Amino acid sequence: MVTTIKQNIIKEIEVEKAKVSNLYRIKSETKKFTDQLFLTLFDKETDVTTGMDELEKQFKNLADLVCFKEEDPCREIWTDFMKKLPDILRKLNKDACFIKDNDPAANSIDEVYLAYPGFYAIAIYRLSNALLEFGLPIVPRLMSECAHTSTGTDINPGAKIGNPFFIDHATGVVIGETCEIEDRVKIYQGVTLGALLVDKNLRNVKRHPTIKSDVTIYANATILGGKTIIGEGSTIGGNVWLTKSVDSKSTVTHKMMVKINENNE
Repeated sequence: MVTTIKQNIIKEIEVEKAKVSNLYRIKSETKKFTDQLFLTLFDKETDVTTGMDELEKQFKNLADLVCFKEEDPCREIWTDFMKKLPDILRKLNKDACFIKDNDPAANSIDEVYLAYPGFYAIAIYRLSNALLEFGLPIVPRLMSECAHTSTGTDINPGAKIGNPFFIDHATGVVIGETCEIEDRVKIYQGVTLGALLVDKNLRNVKRHPTIKSDVTIYANATILGGKTIIGEGSTIGGNVWLTKSVDSKSTVTHKMMVKINENNE
């Protein structure tokens, strides 16, 4: 009796599982590739030649898992991606210096590289964005999920982010796929740069805001909409909710009202 029940359950699971074609191993292999990228680019004890050889091997294994066009194998993307790594590293070093120069709590550049979740999230973004440009499926999004899991920061690899860029504290930051951020922007924890409406029909439409250069956005501010532009040099205060554009050098604040009802007996 128990055996029959078990067999029926197994059959039901197999029927439903057949509707899903993914290999869960892609997720763990992407995590290994992402970790190896960091070791190769930032760890002084990791030999660059050895690291690059390992990265190439891991990348080609990943490509074989996620690509299904035999006439256009994704593994050929590796050479183009490899060519971008020196420039990505230069940008990340610039990001790290920008963080150190603007955060009074940063005691050294090494601290930024090793202990700042914002820097980790930015680094993952820049690496995954480059892979997305070459059309590699699934992996860029899974790389961004590595950062999301460990830092609480969710940056879609499709976003366009200038250099340098600073995320302080990082937890709860959300940056959408069609968001555009220019140079020297600083944002704090809990900031959302999102869409006004979630609708599958808007897939190819700009849904997320544009943030011009030298803007500072403080904690828990929410800025929504593809037509929303935050002008250059503006400051957006904490807890602000914005769905309209603001001019350059604007200061936007949220005025909180605290009302205490006292029981007078």
